[in-house]
Amino acid sequence: MRVRPVVHLLFVLVIGLFGGCAEADDDPAVARARMMREVSADVARNPEVLGRARLSTVVLEAMLATPRHEFVPPNLRRHAHDNRPLPIGKGQTISQPTIVAMMTDLLAIGPRDTVLEVGTGSGYQAAVLAEICAHVHTIEIVPALATASTKCLAALGYENVTVYEGDGYLGVPEHAPYAGIIVTAAPDHVPPALVEQLAPGGRLVIPVGRQGEVQELMVVEKAVDGTAHSRRVLPVRFVPLTRK
Repeated sequence: MRVRPVVHLLFVLVIGLFGGCAEADDDPAVARARMMREVSADVARNPEVLGRARLSTVVLEAMLATPRHEFVPPNLRRHAHDNRPLPIGKGQTISQPTIVAMMTDLLAIGPRDTVLEVGTGSGYQAAVLAEICAHVHTIEIVPALATASTKCLAALGYENVTVYEGDGYLGVPEHAPYAGIIVTAAPDHVPPALVEQLAPGGRLVIPVGRQGEVQELMVVEKAVDGTAHSRRVLPVRFVPLTRK
């Protein structure tokens, strides 16, 4: 799905079961470079999302370094670097690179930061974050996903990612506070536990809204005094945040 002007845009992000790590494509670095040229063009067409017409250098480099082909089934490797969602089994998909890049950029994280991801899915978003920050804690409610993504990320050498199985609505309080929290499924409100686990000066990037309705991608910023301020970034459509 290509990005259109944001006023008409609904981004679709779906996380689901995948078929394990795929083998490398013939020339994945070249394919990723092509993919990122398309992502960069999307960002340039929608400067209101990030407040500028280009990705930050760290996010661009992280996307170029992350092997997306490892997070799709082997039969789809030839499409792994297309700038669109792809099916990864059980009727689910891996996210469009543009939305992954934009959400990562909105976090505004750095190399010393610890980040929480809610909704591990295939592990691709966690891998992108791991290229930027010190450590990624990521939680997944579906046991099969938690197991498969743990194995895949470990096989790829992502030693700074820890995968948990559990209810992401509650976060992972034992490692809080987090400089950034990213949520890859939509609750109908911002979970209080995630705001509580956000460090002062940190950002929470989260889609909010009911299933079947237009949702809003939101950025929640926590001030030094502990107060939280939110802003809407763009309309989206995500799968609902599943709870136990």
